[in-house]
Amino acid sequence: MTVPARTQVAIIGAGPAGLLLGQLLQLRGIDTVILEAKSPDYVLGRIRAGVLEEITVRKLREAGCGDRLAREGLVHHGTGIAFGGSLHRIDIQGLTCGKVVTVYGQTEVTRDLMHARESIGAQTVYEAQDVQLHDLTGTTPSVSWGTRHTLHCDFIAGCDGFHGVSRASIPKDSIRSFERVYPFGWLGVMADVPSLPELVYAHHERGFALCSLRSPTRSRYYVQVPLTDTVDQWSDARFWDELLQRVDPLTASRIVTGPSIEKSIAPLRSFVAEPLRYHRLFLAGDAAHIVPPTGAKGLNLAASDVHYLSEGFISHYRERCDLALDGYSQRALARIWKAERFSWWMTQLLHTFPDQDSFAPRLQQAELQYLISSETAQRLLAENYVGLPT
Repeated sequence: MTVPARTQVAIIGAGPAGLLLGQLLQLRGIDTVILEAKSPDYVLGRIRAGVLEEITVRKLREAGCGDRLAREGLVHHGTGIAFGGSLHRIDIQGLTCGKVVTVYGQTEVTRDLMHARESIGAQTVYEAQDVQLHDLTGTTPSVSWGTRHTLHCDFIAGCDGFHGVSRASIPKDSIRSFERVYPFGWLGVMADVPSLPELVYAHHERGFALCSLRSPTRSRYYVQVPLTDTVDQWSDARFWDELLQRVDPLTASRIVTGPSIEKSIAPLRSFVAEPLRYHRLFLAGDAAHIVPPTGAKGLNLAASDVHYLSEGFISHYRERCDLALDGYSQRALARIWKAERFSWWMTQLLHTFPDQDSFAPRLQQAELQYLISSETAQRLLAENYVGLPT
């Protein structure tokens, strides 16, 4: 397929944020071209979170990607918090007047969005090398890649992740970064073994653990590890032994172990860029923010960014009104910082921190005890877990 010389919105990055934005705009008659540095197989090979808020499910349905999600997505009404040898269930649905979360892997979200975009004939250019952004302060910005490809456009949406070219194209004196790097990572293991019925977050003196899943027969488990650890240091046997020590006895008795099909270590960080607009360039998704995975907010924040940004573009083209575009950064950042706060709180609550004094673990225990004894505290957790209103 020949790449046109011009489009209305050029989107950098074919992850969930870029694909969802492109689909929502195309369905409203706004032309887009997506440029992605990697191959489709590489994009689909990224193993990421899979707990979806209701807003994310709603936007995927709006994008025409709701059928397989409805068939295969696992609706969860609660989640478990394990500590002190006991498991405590948080009734998410009951505490939020009926709201739920849906477990559906980010790989499947991406696959559905790819197929939806192909089905309507919208264009995605994969393996676009050496992408550069030009004339961002003018009225006719452009994107170039390779040796002789240039795409002119009205706007550019930077959805190309933390290490992408979009945010790096903004002059340093026009953007601020706020960051916190945590002194540990998550060792994650995927295995084709029966999963637990609900997620379990575990606090233990040996470190945090999480029992998650991708389907009834595919489980995803995590344990907190030092940043100096490597995957080679963790055999399957060592991983399962460590996981079973960190969860409560009831959860341990329900876990089915088996050979790993994927194993990786991810560092944890919090990051926010401000503002999310530089003239004709808008940032969304991981290009704009990173959250620790503890609160399951990364993909959901990307979807809420796209919600606000798509509203802005649709209003610009269909109503000739730029109020929503002009307010995008402020609206998105208000929700981003609330999600950052929740993810930070969950991380502080459930992990062990190196070099902490004897006071900190006592505070964690007091916080956990308060959480399970107070309906108000549980409601606050549940409200944030299912996603704050947009």
